[in-house]
Amino acid sequence: MTAFDIITHQLVNGIVLGSFYALVALGYTMVFGVVKLLNFAHGELYMIGGFAGFIALSFLAPILGPGWFGVAVSMIFAMLAVGFLGVIIERVAYAPMLAAPRLSILITALAVSLVLQNGVLTLTKGQYTPFGAELGFGGINLGNLFIKEKELVLVGTAAALMLALEFFVSRTQYGRAMRAVSVDKDMCRLMGINVNAVIAVTFFLGSALAAAAGTMAGAFYGSLWYFSGFLIGLKAFTAAVIGGIGSIPGAMLGGLILGLLESFGTQIPGIGSEWKDVFSFSVLILVLVLKPTGLLGKSEQERM
Repeated sequence: MTAFDIITHQLVNGIVLGSFYALVALGYTMVFGVVKLLNFAHGELYMIGGFAGFIALSFLAPILGPGWFGVAVSMIFAMLAVGFLGVIIERVAYAPMLAAPRLSILITALAVSLVLQNGVLTLTKGQYTPFGAELGFGGINLGNLFIKEKELVLVGTAAALMLALEFFVSRTQYGRAMRAVSVDKDMCRLMGINVNAVIAVTFFLGSALAAAAGTMAGAFYGSLWYFSGFLIGLKAFTAAVIGGIGSIPGAMLGGLILGLLESFGTQIPGIGSEWKDVFSFSVLILVLVLKPTGLLGKSEQERM
């Protein structure tokens, strides 16, 4: 295999991996931008999204089949279910804590993460669950590079969801309200904006995107595990920080950059696949040292 073949192969791997990171990172950055909360339970919503997609596919497969159409419809059901779960979590666990010290709400987020993770652990007894999708082995050949059909569909779906979110935030009334609430909640209340509803929509959208990533990951890799949300949650947080937490384009860019860095980083002499997590978090430390606000982030002045 030539050096060009290695580069193109790792480029595809990095884009696929970055698509997962970007979708989950969007939830982190949206919630932080509006509520100033690091929702460390977000990785578990990704994991539950995978299981929700699996349950939906189990019911729909006899009717729609376990192929692409069945997975697509299952993903929509998972997005709706986990989106509403995110709103319930916000109302029950976070809304009463918004006026509390930041450390208190952070501990609450960690507690919600453990509740979700251990709840799924109890239900699945810690076993891997086969997803059951049948996506085939087709693809296209570009010279010595073979791109799987499921890689193309995954990246295309992720790109479509991210563009739809960007359109929603920049062009719709609720999107403008979200941007206003992120700047000054009190002024928005005086202007008649329902801040609680805006926060609920933010949690719904972020959780739904995490569920979409979880369902696609389950279909792509073929199995689910109760602990799968922990590491990708940290990676997505890393991606959000690299791009500039609070910035939606930054989350997309950060996810893609992190996926490419991981993919190409494993090709560096002395850094194999077992070192890729160390490499990723080293990049996070480097970004925080050199540019604490991230690549597209902006420094903010605290209002008195």
